[in-house]
Amino acid sequence: MKHFFIKISSIALAFLVLFSTFSFTVDKHYCGDFLVDVSFIGETEGCAMNMDTVAFTKKKNCCKDEVQKFEGQDELQTNKIESITFENEQFLTAYFISYKKLFLETKSKNNFYKDFSPPNIRLDYQVLYQTFLI
Repeated sequence: MKHFFIKISSIALAFLVLFSTFSFTVDKHYCGDFLVDVSFIGETEGCAMNMDTVAFTKKKNCCKDEVQKFEGQDELQTNKIESITFENEQFLTAYFISYKKLFLETKSKNNFYKDFSPPNIRLDYQVLYQTFLI
């Protein structure tokens, strides 16, 4: 059970590091006040309201595009061994020793059942109640 939790926590931490360094972009296309299209991979497709063609009258374009960029970390912070002080080292050793002793399995030295004799039965209940195994 302990190894299962260790594997699960290491996978979770690996995904945390992966997604903290992951950058992505969200494109949104609005037509008026309504959200028409959202894209996480590429550009959004415009609606049929595009005013690219030349018209006789100039109308205001009612469509707008929003781009949100989520930047991840470029460099991960690494701690050097030189930054650990003597007090931190004492705390870490005490923590690991006490944590390790939580999972020690001790075997019971008391074997009460080893020399256990059956109780004295004064009456023979099988004969008394006439119940026999056949």
